[in-house]
Amino acid sequence: MNDLEGITVVALEQAVAAPYVSGRLAEAGARVIKIERAEGDFARHYDQLVRGQSAYFVWLNAGKESVTLNLKASNDAALFRNMLGAADVFIQNLAPGALGRLGFEPEQLTRDFPGLVICSISGYGETGPYRTQKAYDLLIQAETGLCSVTGVDDELTRVGVSVSDISAGMTAYQDILQALFARERDPEHKGRIINVSLYHATADWMNVPYLQHRYGQFTPRNHGLKHPSIAPYGAFICGDAKQILFSIQNEREWRDLCHQVLEDETLTSHEHFSNNSRRLEHREELE
Repeated sequence: MNDLEGITVVALEQAVAAPYVSGRLAEAGARVIKIERAEGDFARHYDQLVRGQSAYFVWLNAGKESVTLNLKASNDAALFRNMLGAADVFIQNLAPGALGRLGFEPEQLTRDFPGLVICSISGYGETGPYRTQKAYDLLIQAETGLCSVTGVDDELTRVGVSVSDISAGMTAYQDILQALFARERDPEHKGRIINVSLYHATADWMNVPYLQHRYGQFTPRNHGLKHPSIAPYGAFICGDAKQILFSIQNEREWRDLCHQVLEDETLTSHEHFSNNSRRLEHREELE
């Protein structure tokens, strides 16, 4: 579906987070113009596994137009400004402050182009003590605590995909759509400035572990395929040495498992297994 047909996006982007956003906008029908430096987006060179191209680059940049600009050159800077004047959305993930040093401060852009939705993606935000720090997906996963609830046996583990980049991209996509919707309802048709950071987008995913620890004196640990607060949940070895996955989400499913699969109705009334809190407390016995 081309719900965003007629929307023009200019994306000064590299790596994963910002290309993820513009890629989703392109899928929804927007015209996306990707701006690269002469050497190109460095994600082009992550690997050569997709017919000689990077898997990341192919995934994130399908359906876009592309132009090479040197924004330090006056002619290219003038062309870039003209592009922004014709755009609905501008996305960038340069280092904090870099856009301003090039002469394109977001606050000034929103005055020059009142209808423009401007989205900046950074590692730790545009302000604060860590704003100038480089941010990579692994660092963000570790710093937000995501690694502490991933993997097994207290060994810190990175999620196997670039989840912090993707979470920031998803957050930015949501915020841009919200801004476009608000612009349509605004009599003055004004855009807005959006700031998204990898850190805050990923930290939002950690709210449940935080609340459990803050108010329940419960410290979630990394349990592999097991769930930190639901049981039974995970992989279990059968009599033929093969594994089966259970994901029991509520008491109705627990009753069905006991009655129809385990064929032991007494488990539902067992004092150690009659509800999820008790099953969790006696997880070792249950398993």
